[in-house]
Amino acid sequence: MMETGIEERGAGFRMPAFVYTVPPLAWALLIAAVVACIFAMSDALGQMWRWWFDRPEYSHGSLMPLIAAFLIWQRRDELMQVRFTGAWSGLVVALAGLCVYFLGELATVYTLTQYGFVIILFGLVLSLVGYEAFKLLFVPLLILLFMLPLPNFIYNNLSAELQLISSQLGVALIRLFDISVFLQGNVIDLGIYQLEVAEACNGLRYLFPLMAFAFVVAYFFKGALWKRILIFIAAIPLTILMNGLRVGLIGVMVDRWGIQMAEGFVHDFQGWIMFMISALILVGFMFLLGKIGSEKLPSRELFGVALPEPLGKDVERRSTSTPASFVVTGALVIVLALSFAMTIPNRDEAIPERSDFAMMDLTVDGWSGRRSQIEQVYIDALKVDDYFMGDFVHADERAPVNFYVAWYDSQRAGQSAHSPRSCIPGGGWEISSIDEHVLDGLEVGDDPLKVNRVVVELGNDRMLVYYWFQQRGRVITNEYLAKWYLFWDSLTRNRTDGALIRFVAPMPSDSSEEEADEALRSFAASMLPNLEEFVPN
Repeated sequence: MMETGIEERGAGFRMPAFVYTVPPLAWALLIAAVVACIFAMSDALGQMWRWWFDRPEYSHGSLMPLIAAFLIWQRRDELMQVRFTGAWSGLVVALAGLCVYFLGELATVYTLTQYGFVIILFGLVLSLVGYEAFKLLFVPLLILLFMLPLPNFIYNNLSAELQLISSQLGVALIRLFDISVFLQGNVIDLGIYQLEVAEACNGLRYLFPLMAFAFVVAYFFKGALWKRILIFIAAIPLTILMNGLRVGLIGVMVDRWGIQMAEGFVHDFQGWIMFMISALILVGFMFLLGKIGSEKLPSRELFGVALPEPLGKDVERRSTSTPASFVVTGALVIVLALSFAMTIPNRDEAIPERSDFAMMDLTVDGWSGRRSQIEQVYIDALKVDDYFMGDFVHADERAPVNFYVAWYDSQRAGQSAHSPRSCIPGGGWEISSIDEHVLDGLEVGDDPLKVNRVVVELGNDRMLVYYWFQQRGRVITNEYLAKWYLFWDSLTRNRTDGALIRFVAPMPSDSSEEEADEALRSFAASMLPNLEEFVPN
């Protein structure tokens, strides 16, 4: 039976007769291992640090280590009553974290390295304290996951979906005020003004901080486990609803007082107010849950931040030995992390030579084109290093073709090609069909040209879209497969460059899909050889 050092003292009062203390060697080894990991992973952790202060959706990240430290300190009296026995499974967890770190560093995929750091930290703690104490530390350590940025392709997909939902909810609210409004994708048309529900209004700026807040609130909530889970989950629909409300209120205010209501300080202040209201609603929801079910608690007992009990002068302090599992784990983490950091070859990314799209010939095989520009706000969101957009027509009056290609020198540090599958609905278009299509006789390198063939509709308008990812000599149509090859080529070839290529042809009511297919195939046959110097293999 585990010895806890608890002794009964008086009626209903329990005071520890003795507590355990961690020897200085263990503290020194733990600090050394963490410092070694921070040094070895400085690039990835540095990016995470910058994102905490540069990207509002991760602005809560800097608070997570402080909150985790407080939650651990809060349970100090309980922890000191449990002898740290260590656990060899902590070594396995730490080694798994080191493997994730190694892969992340070799591929220079910062997200992997960041998650590897937290996994290593979990392993170090488990190897030191053992299972009994780790149960007390698990939730405080789990909160560290909220400081980590999401993988970029997951973030982009979430952002696109939340923009559409916020637009729809906002328009519904605007119409309640008897204001004439038209919604096309993410664009809210008020007649005099047009508002775009851009990435800054997607709701993620509130969702991640509010989920972290909900996690802490649920942790301190004294009710049943299912109520705690419900509090945490409630942050998601609450954020979506409140962000839609914010978009709607902005639309109403713009209609009443002008476009300045959607810009600058007023716009940012509205966001802050909505977050505070969301937090208050979440706390109110917690108190409501406390009033239902069989275990009803007084309001003052629902939420408690208990501080550790002070230890009396007569409490005996017993120093324990450093577990062998922790000595081995800590030593291996230090040696392997530092050895890898100092011996890994220079992983400066190999970026191939290419011509800028500004040099592209606008006349090719009977097709002649005219360049068009993308607004800076979209360039900032897409994070492209180079792009081309233009409209082409053929001398024999085939269907015109809109041609767009986005080029990325690197897709490692948070910028990557946005999938049209996510972006098309943002313009108000609906995807009526999508399938993979092979263009016989056309090749990229040694591979046949496969494209995503998409038919989109907006009212009575229809268009045919071909798109694919041309990534380091590969033609890829699946977004998730593109992410896999991005990781693999970064690991094996030290390259993450690549392009998204898209052709679009209109399909007026007096034309057929076959005519649009023929125009796109003809344009692809003419343009592909011309693309080689701009999108290298």
